[in-house]
Amino acid sequence: MSLKWIDSLDIALELLEKHSEVDPHKLHFTELYEWVLALDDFDDDPKHCNERILEAIQQCWIEEK
Repeated sequence: MSLKWIDSLDIALELLEKHSEVDPHKLHFTELYEWVLALDDFDDDPKHCNERILEAIQQCWIEEK
């Protein structure tokens, strides 16, 4: 399964598994962006990301944690 920017919940779950010690409230968007790009299953154009997408991913992560 490849992840796209629109897969906020799936991305958040992957990040939660990989970075379980991190408090998503304190995460900078630049760091979140880099972590998403580094996910093995992520396959989307890095240029298609914006602040709204990162906020959605962060919110899903907060809700799942």
